[in-house]
Amino acid sequence: MDVIHFPEDARAAGWRDPVLALGNFDGLHRGHRKILDRLRRVAGERHATSVVMTFDPHPPRVVRPDKAPPLLMTKAQKLEGLAQIGVDGAAIVRFTHELSQWSPEAFVRTVLVEWLRVSEVWVGANFLFGHDRSGNFSLLRALGGRYGFKAEKIDPVRYKDFVVSSTRIRRLVSEARVDEASALLGHPYFIDGTVVKGDARGRTIGFPTANVCSTNELLPPNGVYATTAIIDGVVWPSVTNIGTRPTVDSSGRITVETHVFDFDRDLYGTTVRVAFVQRLRDERAFESLELLKAQIDLDCGRARVLFDRLSL
Repeated sequence: MDVIHFPEDARAAGWRDPVLALGNFDGLHRGHRKILDRLRRVAGERHATSVVMTFDPHPPRVVRPDKAPPLLMTKAQKLEGLAQIGVDGAAIVRFTHELSQWSPEAFVRTVLVEWLRVSEVWVGANFLFGHDRSGNFSLLRALGGRYGFKAEKIDPVRYKDFVVSSTRIRRLVSEARVDEASALLGHPYFIDGTVVKGDARGRTIGFPTANVCSTNELLPPNGVYATTAIIDGVVWPSVTNIGTRPTVDSSGRITVETHVFDFDRDLYGTTVRVAFVQRLRDERAFESLELLKAQIDLDCGRARVLFDRLSL
């Protein structure tokens, strides 16, 4: 997948009549995938290039940083996901304060027409753009008529009784409802991180853990979760504790510690993807390490039953 950035890069040489999906695509949830499936189909029928345009940083970070939400994905995770979906290219607009002042027409003319020379643009039903979010789909379609491209939209995707949106998924993750978030995402919510050295206390009580240092912005609340750990492309069942480890640590520092089932290998320096399947319990302090060990054993048992039911 070709990746280019505005304003420093030229349009990729091999792109042919780009059919563009425009949006933030945080989480690449079911609604996003509906747009991207349509994008790829239309581009394929027209022998055109399928391109996703997104923004970096996320526009609220620039225009209202005090209200900017934590993101579901890092930039690297988003690009990885787009490549896996099969999109031909990604065009990333460097979002600045200056760009936030552009009128909708200035954005369309400069970025969509002069930079990318798009043939068609797909957006979600609630897409807004330009200064103060003053541009909507009707204006985009009118500008398309003026500048020679077609504009289309896709209605929101519903899952059961809910409209699928990144905002709703963020709220579910922040409330520890990771199984519900997974249903809207179409995959478990995950974080990536590097395994760093901890105090090795888990190994002394029979449950060695990987201390995961992640750059993801949104962690589920403190607690114990049934998780999977993807290591070198292999999916392993696991349990993960997020929190301050009150039984053994008084510092108050939040850590992410994952115990991988039936795994005995040094992971220091390894990149691990931890995916959250279901919350098991709150984090709490125990009066002794023996009681903590007994509870972890129960946690692992519950997780194994869950994984057997899910045929992990």
